[in-house]
Amino acid sequence: MSDRIQQMPNQLINQIAAGEVVERPASVVKELLENSLDAASTKIEIDIEQGGSKLIRIRDNGRGIHKDDLSLALSRHATSKIRNLDDLEHIKSLGFRGEALPSIASISRLSITSRQADAQGFKVQGQDEQSAEISPAAHSNGTTIEVRDLFYNVPARRKFLRTEKTEFNHLEDVVKRIALSHFDVDVTLSHNQRAIKQWRAASTQTQMEQRIAAVCGKAFIEQSRYMSFSAVNLKLHGWIALPSFSRSQADMQYFFVNGRIIRDKLVTHAVRQAYQDVLYHGRHPAYVLFLQLDPSMVDVNAHPTKHEVRFREGRLVHDFLFRGIHKALADVRPSGMEAGDVGVAEMATSDTTAAAALQNLQSTMPGVVRYGSPTHQGSMSLQVEEQIKAYANLSSPLSANDSQAVADDIPPLGFAVAQLHGIYILSQTAAGLVVVDMHAAHERITYERMKQSLQNGNLASQPLLVPISLNLSEKEAELAEQQADIFAELGFELDRSGPESIRIRQIPVILARADAQTLVRDVLSDLLSYGSSERIRNAINAVLGTMACHGSVRANRSLTIPEMNALLRDMETTERSGQCNHGRPTWTEFSVDAIDKWFMRGK
Repeated sequence: MSDRIQQMPNQLINQIAAGEVVERPASVVKELLENSLDAASTKIEIDIEQGGSKLIRIRDNGRGIHKDDLSLALSRHATSKIRNLDDLEHIKSLGFRGEALPSIASISRLSITSRQADAQGFKVQGQDEQSAEISPAAHSNGTTIEVRDLFYNVPARRKFLRTEKTEFNHLEDVVKRIALSHFDVDVTLSHNQRAIKQWRAASTQTQMEQRIAAVCGKAFIEQSRYMSFSAVNLKLHGWIALPSFSRSQADMQYFFVNGRIIRDKLVTHAVRQAYQDVLYHGRHPAYVLFLQLDPSMVDVNAHPTKHEVRFREGRLVHDFLFRGIHKALADVRPSGMEAGDVGVAEMATSDTTAAAALQNLQSTMPGVVRYGSPTHQGSMSLQVEEQIKAYANLSSPLSANDSQAVADDIPPLGFAVAQLHGIYILSQTAAGLVVVDMHAAHERITYERMKQSLQNGNLASQPLLVPISLNLSEKEAELAEQQADIFAELGFELDRSGPESIRIRQIPVILARADAQTLVRDVLSDLLSYGSSERIRNAINAVLGTMACHGSVRANRSLTIPEMNALLRDMETTERSGQCNHGRPTWTEFSVDAIDKWFMRGK
């Protein structure tokens, strides 16, 4: 090996660059599809053979490439999307690095055929600008790129390819993500001369949901809600699955930033935090979400494959995502309820109200937390006269003229008709039958009331007789000192005792039995990584959840019809009432049509 420095050949440079950009056939498809979308294409056809290792052909009806630019397209760092530094800091396109085409050409047999409007079509073949051969070719408006024999001249890379089926599955996933990112584009995918998928352009929300159902399954759309949230020049919209549609793995999470699919730990953390109160332990949420923001607020050049981005205001984006999704989940009500209907009605839980139970807990001695176990179920402290009258109307025979009027007056969760095995409430609705798990429902109601009481008052704290010393890194100690106000809001008092140490002087009474040292360390770690943390609030909520569980109506507790109706009305006005604190569903509905099918009525 010579120790002299020399310039590497262009072919080798391109092949090295291909190692960053092209991992498998799916990587090639991603780069080429992004170029087609940047060319304002409204129709894209994708033909694949042998999982992409033999042929990848992508045809679009975009603006096309000028004849004089065809050979330049095979040159490194050549692009039509970047002109100056300002363009680089305000990137609006998907593909911009200027390395994809020459990198792909260096490890395959590539040809580009293109035609612009009112011009003749031309074709270019070659591995770089110097070897490019241009010739006239018949072609409609747009561009066709053929990539044949991928990795034919890099056998070491070709050996790492998996089976044809595996490679095509990866490739299909890429096409699905592209189909979700641009609803206004027709996308057709074929494999080995057989049509596999076809997604028609969608303009209405119903058509968009049909495309999502084709990608994520019909069950996702049936169990999801559309959301839209805007603030501080940020906009988030899309579909979030209900907690009952949680997944065992994070395989149905699509997040797009300005039309670009990404997987970012800050985004994942924010979404996970928003689902914290309603998701069953160990499960993952499902969503198709679109974030739109000023291109200057995000650096999309943080990763060669552009899967990751870097937000210039990470904490702002994190808090925005958390608030938007958290609010959307809280606004999910039984059909017919509006988000503005949420109230804070008083309801007795056991011997004391939720607020009194919280106050009693905070007044206990340090290290001693008592949970009251109810000995009897108190009556619901709500006015139920109107409910009883409505229930009487529901039970009495109705004339044809009165049936519609009464149906319009039936609340979303209907009126209770019976209690089953001391566990479930059976309620008749306008559409059929609702079954409610009364303990799970009451637990959520009690929990939300406790949180509301906590937010309305000051969080009681207690000074420590002996302050807890905590050794940290200098960076963490500085952060703890800078964020002292945040800790103070949550009942902690910290002060710095040295360059790499702090003292915990005060903690919330409700966390008297918690591991304060670990909690503070974890919060500082979150602040460093994401700019915010919900660990202390989550720890407090965990205690409140235990209190709510112990203070809620138990199984085998007999409730009167008015009490059951009062519980149903409270569910309709309580945030996140569809799930208990542990993520279990609180109610389910059976339509009259479904019940008719059980008994084969009409057959």
